Amino acid sequence: VEAAASGAAGADAAAQRVYSSGVRSVEATAERSSTPQSVIETLRTSKDPLPVRLRRIYLCGEETRSLGVISAKRTISLLQEHPGWTAVMDPDGTVALEERIDDLSPACKESAVFGVDKEGNLSLFDGPPERNKVLRTFFQLDVTYMESSLPPGRIDALERGIRVTDVDEFNSVLSSFADYALEESRKVMKPTF
Repeated sequence: VEAAASGAAGADAAAQRVYSSGVRSVEATAERSSTPQSVIETLRTSKDPLPVRLRRIYLCGEETRSLGVISAKRTISLLQEHPGWTAVMDPDGTVALEERIDDLSPACKESAVFGVDKEGNLSLFDGPPERNKVLRTFFQLDVTYMESSLPPGRIDALERGIRVTDVDEFNSVLSSFADYALEESRKVMKPTF
C-alpha cells in the first residue's frame, strides 16, 4: 500500500507530529524530534511568528503551499477551525499543517494511469506505464491467475494503462484487481486512509 506518494511520510519521519483535536496531543517520539514537547505546547510558548505551510495529502499526490510567517496564536486558531488537520513541527522550525483528502490531486486527475510495473505490481503511474514514473504501488499481482481469469482485452488495457480521472474510477480499478493480489500482498493490504 506504500509507494512513491509516501515520500511525505519519509520527509516527516524526523518531524514531530500532533493531532490537533483541541488540546489533546500526541507526544513526539525520540526518533521524530529531539524535544519532547508537543507542537501545540511549542506554539503556546512561542513568542515569535513561525513559517507555516499547508500540505494537502491526496490518495494520489500532494500539494504544498506557504501560508507565510504566522503568529503561534493564529496557527493554533487555524488548527481549531480545521479539526481534521494535523500539525507537524519540522526540524527547521517550520510548522506544516496537513490536510488528508480522500480524492485525487488535480495533477493526478490530469495524468494518473493504473498499470503493472516491471515487478508485476499494480501501480499508479504519472502518464503511460512505459514511462515508468510510478506514483504509488499497491500490491503484487498473481499474473498467471489474472491471465487465466480475465479476458485478453482487460489484460492488454492494464498493460497499456487504465486512465483514472476521479476517486470513483480509482477505487473501481483498485478493487477490480484486488482479487488478483498474491496472498502475501493480501496479508499486508491496508485501507488507504
